[in-house]
Amino acid sequence: MARRVLFITADQWRADTAGFAGHPLVQTPHLDALAAESVVFDRHFTCSAPCGPARTTLLTSLYPFTHRSVRNGIPLDARFTNLAKEMRAGGLDPVLFGYTDTSIDPRGRAPGDPAVHTYEGVLDGFRLEASAITSRVSDWIVDLAAKGYPIPERIADVHRHPGSPEEMAAFSTGPALYRAEDSDTAFTADRVIDWLRPRRGTDWFVHVSFLRPHPPLIAPAPYNDMYDPATVAAPVRRASLAEESAQHPFLAFWHGTADRAAYHESQVNTMRLGEDGQRAMRAVHYGLVTEVDHHVGRIIAALKDSGDYDDTLIVVTSDHAEMLGDHWLWGKGGWFDGAYRLPLLIRDPRRAAAAGRHVDAFTESVDLAPTLLSLLGLPVPHMWDGRRLDAFLEGREPESWRDGVFWEFDFREPVEKTAETALGLTSDQCVLNVWRDERHKYVHFAGLEPLLFDLAADPHEFDNRAGDPAMKGVIADYAGKLLDHRMIHADRTLATTMLTDEGAVTDRAPRY
Repeated sequence: MARRVLFITADQWRADTAGFAGHPLVQTPHLDALAAESVVFDRHFTCSAPCGPARTTLLTSLYPFTHRSVRNGIPLDARFTNLAKEMRAGGLDPVLFGYTDTSIDPRGRAPGDPAVHTYEGVLDGFRLEASAITSRVSDWIVDLAAKGYPIPERIADVHRHPGSPEEMAAFSTGPALYRAEDSDTAFTADRVIDWLRPRRGTDWFVHVSFLRPHPPLIAPAPYNDMYDPATVAAPVRRASLAEESAQHPFLAFWHGTADRAAYHESQVNTMRLGEDGQRAMRAVHYGLVTEVDHHVGRIIAALKDSGDYDDTLIVVTSDHAEMLGDHWLWGKGGWFDGAYRLPLLIRDPRRAAAAGRHVDAFTESVDLAPTLLSLLGLPVPHMWDGRRLDAFLEGREPESWRDGVFWEFDFREPVEKTAETALGLTSDQCVLNVWRDERHKYVHFAGLEPLLFDLAADPHEFDNRAGDPAMKGVIADYAGKLLDHRMIHADRTLATTMLTDEGAVTDRAPRY
């Protein structure tokens, strides 16, 4: 089989928002068809949020407590290898369409180097072919200008010019300023298809990183009003914001910061938005998902036209998910499943017998990098935390597997110190760890009281049981699970190497 990999991420896309996941409304016909030829991982979680930390975790196969690039803007230590570097060492040229939101290691660079003035860098090892970000002039912005679109002074306004502050209490489903065929999603797919066309029959590794359905929640026609808000389910949340905020001091803090800011250039204050507005926001988000599905379908069609589809390994997932108004929250972070549970499809044409299989085992974002290397017959770095998914792709069960998932959310703000001041914490105390399994979710804070949810009785995570004396034993058990997990997955770059009379000897046995 040729060595061809199409690795697609759609930013801020949660697991239940797709037809193949059983959503009753969202149309994803191309992904549904791909799912029928893939193994679908139904309980797949990211180990970190937001974008930069999530992608670092995904591409380095390291938990955030090891790689420590835990916030957008916090650098990734250059000593770590990653999926792109390992693919390059294996003879492939990893090409990127989109972005990785990598904050580069500033050591050894001059203070004026533009690379240290942004967290939207490219992970070392990738070769960037086209970008569609809107924080600065990107390839997509140049393309729009060449087509005659006016480019606003503030590039982020290219989707639609912002309204007045008074309009922040409302949400508009109006279309973007550009046509659907000129959108950032269309542009990215166009560039991928153009790149693939002359490379028929060759080996390649392509990472396609779509911005959508990430905000701003502004979609081109017809996707902006494809879904009637009246048919969209309302967010799952307490009747009042005050009742929801009472669950935990951090949640109250998060609600308070959301109340002071528009939601990612969508010109709306979500805390002041009624149920109809919340449904409208969801409807536009769904439209953006369907737009991504359409363009994934175009890329797949191009592979079929070239004859490369039948021996191309295809992976589709997200970096992190989206709260969609649940618990009075939009965006990502915290401890709720809505922000961390992701879609994952893997189509390996060599393992067609497993096509259409749904895997119920817990899987994590750190598992993808070692799986991709393994499927290509390349060595997997022994310091990586992820576990290979090969057995599931072959239609069998691994001999041993995890019984829960871990994630970390770091909410430090080293410059402004907003969280530190509001919660009376040091920056290093501004972190939470989660262990979530079939029955319970335990949330441990470095400087605040913990949370415990009985997921069997309370699947929406409303009732914190941490203060219940009857749950003391459960809390101790789950705190132990978290401690075990961190101890087993401590950085072992050199810890498994010993200097002997015969020289340096490294134990490359798995962690389990």
